Amino acid sequence: MLIRHAEIERRYQRAFGGRLDINLSTRGRAQARTLAHFLRDKKITALYASPMKRVQQTLAPFLKNGAPAQTILPGLQEVDFGDWSGYTWTEVREKFGIHPYDWLDEIELGAVPNGENGVQFRARVESCLFKIIRHHSGETVAIFSHGGVIRMVLSILLNLPLPKMNSFEIEYTSITQVALHQELNEVELLNFTPWRDWVR
Repeated sequence: MLIRHAEIERRYQRAFGGRLDINLSTRGRAQARTLAHFLRDKKITALYASPMKRVQQTLAPFLKNGAPAQTILPGLQEVDFGDWSGYTWTEVREKFGIHPYDWLDEIELGAVPNGENGVQFRARVESCLFKIIRHHSGETVAIFSHGGVIRMVLSILLNLPLPKMNSFEIEYTSITQVALHQELNEVELLNFTPWRDWVR
């Protein structure tokens, strides 16, 4: 289960937050509480998380509500957007002359000034992912992280180029579930948002 953090404070929405340590918005905290309630009865045997504040604040209600103890992996932090960090999508287009929707292409090409390139990003996420898979074969694992990280995990598991992951919406507080099989990995759930889609 790949779970993105909840909505962040307004001034960083539609911006490249990356490694900036951002708090959740009031709405995001409510989303996190709904998420915790939704996950309470799921048979999750292990939980891994990014150390960043927006992820830890999203996870906090679940940790108080029956979750297994978390393992924090620094490699699950969001991609480093370098000189783009803190700028909105419009500002990046104006200041750096690129279309913001091409951000995964720019990372893959190593074209983000002073940011991570695709090789670096993939290596650290892949290291975390394979460690988790090795230790939890046949188990249900929740990974709390970021939109960029979830797209990279999908790229690895589905054996698709990272820029292709732009076709998948990964919203705040969304759950994407992938079943791992020897022959084929299957996406069972994509971008499910309990705060919006769950009928209680």
